[in-house]
Amino acid sequence: MNSYLNVFIDKEYPSFIDKYLNTKTLNRLKHITQFCGCDYTDLYSPRFKLTRYSHSLVVAHIVWHFTHNKKETIAALFHDVGTPCFAHTIDLLFNDSINQESSERNIVDIMNEDKELIKLFKEDGIDVNDLDDLSKYPILENKSPKLCADRLDGVLHTCYIWLHTHSLKEIKEVYNDLIVLTNEDGKKEIGFQTEEIALKFVKMVYTYAMVLQSNTDKYVMNYISDIIRKAAKDKLLSIDDLYNKKEIEIVRILRKNYKSWNIFSKSTKVSDSSIKPNNYYISFDTKKRNVIPLIKPNIRIINKNIEAKEIYNQIQLYKSEKYGFIKELKEL
Repeated sequence: MNSYLNVFIDKEYPSFIDKYLNTKTLNRLKHITQFCGCDYTDLYSPRFKLTRYSHSLVVAHIVWHFTHNKKETIAALFHDVGTPCFAHTIDLLFNDSINQESSERNIVDIMNEDKELIKLFKEDGIDVNDLDDLSKYPILENKSPKLCADRLDGVLHTCYIWLHTHSLKEIKEVYNDLIVLTNEDGKKEIGFQTEEIALKFVKMVYTYAMVLQSNTDKYVMNYISDIIRKAAKDKLLSIDDLYNKKEIEIVRILRKNYKSWNIFSKSTKVSDSSIKPNNYYISFDTKKRNVIPLIKPNIRIINKNIEAKEIYNQIQLYKSEKYGFIKELKEL
């Protein structure tokens, strides 16, 4: 993880964040994986286990690099503290596969429960209510398909850590070309100095967008949400456990009580079919994730580069096979 994190650390290190790193609120994220449960099956093989804590740290360093603003950097550090175990997988538990915004709890409510954290905020002159609306900090977070620190790390770590499609050298090349530009709404937005590097990033976006629309990713998320729903019905878990327990504790419960979990965890392939299978299967539409960056001087690459336009067209037109299933997994 350190080699990846070091890409984003500014020469002027934001030492004020260090005192927050062992707070109860932030430490909880050390036990939530970034890839929504994909670490618990052989369908994927990430380089190492990336957590929401590590992601939050990277995003904080990115925001500091581009803003040198203490409040925005602290907002970045805590932007994911409302995330449940298995992250966006739990949105499917709430029947929200398209927007994937239903499971995250209010971050101010969570931070207000941590007295040590509130004390540290006061020392830094931070009002916790200033962190309620993260859209105030567009370098950290803004609407898709605009580029922001959170979305940037999502694309980069997907390609490097999760899928192994790009090297650390390529990650550095993309990151070092970024500057702050002004978008069509008159707001600050991270963008690229050169069209050539922006196009390389667009190809990373394609990798990112495709995997998150694939039947394999949808199968992992749907299976985990369904088995958790079943465990809750069987009184083995509660919804609150997803916000209070460690992910691995929940995994132990699922492994112990459901044979299908062991099949799921050892599986290496999700099969696609246009015909409804007899197995446990998935068949639904999911959120289309996309990023269309600006290039200097303040132009969306899709409006300037023909190759990029074709890539985005492929992303929009892509539709996975209707059904996805694991041959060995017949039922929950």
